[in-house]
Amino acid sequence: MRKLTLSIVFTFACSFSSFAFQNMEQVEIKTQQITKEVYLLQGAGGNIGILTGPDGVFMIDDQFAALSDKLIAAIATISELPVRFLVNTHHHGDHTGGNENFDDQGALILAHQNVRERLKEKATDSSAGIPVITFNDQLNLHINSNDVMVLHVHNAHTDGDALVYLPQSNVLHTGDTFFNGMFPYIDLSSGGSVDGDIEAAEKGLSIINEKTKIIPGHGNLANYQDYSNYLSMLKSIRENVQQKIDQGATEEEIARDESLTSEFYTDQEASEFFINGEKIRRTFYKSLKK
Repeated sequence: MRKLTLSIVFTFACSFSSFAFQNMEQVEIKTQQITKEVYLLQGAGGNIGILTGPDGVFMIDDQFAALSDKLIAAIATISELPVRFLVNTHHHGDHTGGNENFDDQGALILAHQNVRERLKEKATDSSAGIPVITFNDQLNLHINSNDVMVLHVHNAHTDGDALVYLPQSNVLHTGDTFFNGMFPYIDLSSGGSVDGDIEAAEKGLSIINEKTKIIPGHGNLANYQDYSNYLSMLKSIRENVQQKIDQGATEEEIARDESLTSEFYTDQEASEFFINGEKIRRTFYKSLKK
């Protein structure tokens, strides 16, 4: 667990630092087969889902640009076909950094409309890597014997999040609306909210079953109970923080009150997370006060 949390800290330090690609040459891509046709790829950045089959590779997120060659090499070990479709679960760079490289390889990029708009804002002179197919609420694809469901969840981790469900394979990719084994990162500055993140988990759980394999945005492969526990944590922290707000507590008082979150992770345990105990309490306070 210590190695996992340190890896996650590194991932997010990379995501939001000017030194994003430092030491990327040392990153190894780990491939985990989930079903006969679905794989999980982990390196530095958000978890990647891969659906293989005769129609070509369907890819969910792509981490950092500096890792694209390694990812292409890893994918080549599980499929002789190229990446045909690439869906972004949201706009953060540790999930979309490789867009331009996979665009150059011929992948068709899909995402929620808000993801396209945010990536366009960050683009310089090129439209390469910008999603060319967008949706508002739901997008359906039929590829590699799966009725792929791409479902928007409103104002959760960001304002452009998508859940990707592969019903025939019974695999769900949650993007960063689910962090397995740690406090979540709810990006309030990008339209995220506590209530939205809770609703995203509720929606995800409503479309799957107890045998579903779940790829979280960060952390190890999860199951239904892990996902359900995550939802319970969010609801409990929301209740705890809201009660303190109703009693007139300030942000600083809530930030210092470890008892609001220690049922799940103590501040010592969470000190190795990207979002530690104080940060998650501040996030809940700011979101709920809105």
